[in-house]
Amino acid sequence: MRTRHVVCAAAIIAVAASMAWRYLMPVHATGMIALPDDVASHLEVGDLVFRQGSEPVSDAVRAIDTGEYSHVGMLVGSAGHWRVVHAVPAERTDRNDGVVEDSLDEFRSREHARRIVILRIAATPMQREAAAEWTETRLGTPFRIAGGGTYCTQLVWQAYRENGVDLDVRFQHLNLPLLEPGDYLLPSALLASPRVSRVYESPEG
Repeated sequence: MRTRHVVCAAAIIAVAASMAWRYLMPVHATGMIALPDDVASHLEVGDLVFRQGSEPVSDAVRAIDTGEYSHVGMLVGSAGHWRVVHAVPAERTDRNDGVVEDSLDEFRSREHARRIVILRIAATPMQREAAAEWTETRLGTPFRIAGGGTYCTQLVWQAYRENGVDLDVRFQHLNLPLLEPGDYLLPSALLASPRVSRVYESPEG
C-alpha cells in the first residue's frame, strides 16, 4: 500500500528545487488584495483562505497542480482582528520555516498574493472553532515533507479531521525528483471538496 502523504504543492516544489527559490529575486509589490466590507463582516472562524502566490515558486506550483491557487491557511481570531494560521517555508528572514500566524492583511498583501479565495467548511460552529484552535496548537511546528513536520494542506485538512469533519478530498499520486513517491493532496483538490462553499474570490489581476 502506498504511503499517504498530505502536502501543499508549495512543499513539493520546495523540495524538488532544494529550497533554491528562497534566493530568487523577491517581489516588492505594495497594497493588499481587496476584501469588500460586506465580505469581511461575514467571515467566520475556521474559514480557509487560499492565495495565488506572487513569489516565483507559485508559478512552478501551479504548473504541477494546474489550479489557480498554491497555498492555504485557516482563519482564526475575530472580526477586526482576523489572523491566518498556515504552514510555509520561510517567507521572511526573521523567522523559520513552519506553522506561523499572520494577520489577514499580511496574508493577502500583494507582496505575497495575486488573488485570494475564501472557503467555508460545512461543519458546525463548534467544529470550526475547534479546528481553528487546533491549528494554533501547531504553531512553531516545522515545515517538513516527512517526519515531525507539517504542510499547508495537511494543517487545515488534519485540523478538521481531528474534530470530526471529513473533507472528502482526492489525493494524487506523484513521483518527483527528491520527493518520496506517494499520494499528495494538492490545493486544487482541497478546493474541490464537496464540503466547501465559496465565500469570496478576488478578481484576476
